Amino acid sequence: MLEYKISELVAKTHVPKSTILYYIREGLLPEAKKIKSNVHRYSDEHIELISYIMYMKEEIGSTNEQIKYALQNQNQSFSSSATMLQPLMNTLSAIPSDAEHFTKEEFIKHFNVDTMLLEELLHDGIVLPLNEDDYTDREASIIKLVSYFREVGVDHSILKAYVHHAKALSELEYQMQTQLCDVRNEKNFSLLWKIMFESLFNAKNYLLNRNTYRVLQNSVKNEIKQ
Repeated sequence: MLEYKISELVAKTHVPKSTILYYIREGLLPEAKKIKSNVHRYSDEHIELISYIMYMKEEIGSTNEQIKYALQNQNQSFSSSATMLQPLMNTLSAIPSDAEHFTKEEFIKHFNVDTMLLEELLHDGIVLPLNEDDYTDREASIIKLVSYFREVGVDHSILKAYVHHAKALSELEYQMQTQLCDVRNEKNFSLLWKIMFESLFNAKNYLLNRNTYRVLQNSVKNEIKQ
């Protein structure tokens, strides 16, 4: 196993010495190997972990605590237990940390929600609170969208279709996680996370939006021809 001075670690990761030492103090990185007084050596593990930490912070916006949780449980991560994917779950929820939360009763009163409409949208899986009695303005925005459909006299069946396809896509994503579990080893942990996050948050948006663009583009071309 190769060993590196702190200056070499800085050069390879492009992360300042002060930041690396901070991550060690915070428990995100293991202590360096102490050769003698004031002489420390770092390993390839440090390089891999620093790469993972920087990716989680810069691309995903994960906190130190979320990253520490993932690293402490990395032997169980990408197992059959979704609870080990806490940083991923937090990101998928798309709820800001400062969001205001409401019980169902509070939510109905605060946003003046039609109770019958809410029950219909809950039944159809169009409104999906993270927990049974935990609502935010994200749910309110979906209800408002449905009300816009109704206001112009158009059925919101497209949202029901979204639910159907979203469930199918979720199953594909779970299959991807299973495949990643099958190839997991001690050296590829951070790379598996990159594959998972890039697929869920970059590739998915890219493919969905580009296909929508293509459909609209073809529609415009057909109109011009006519």
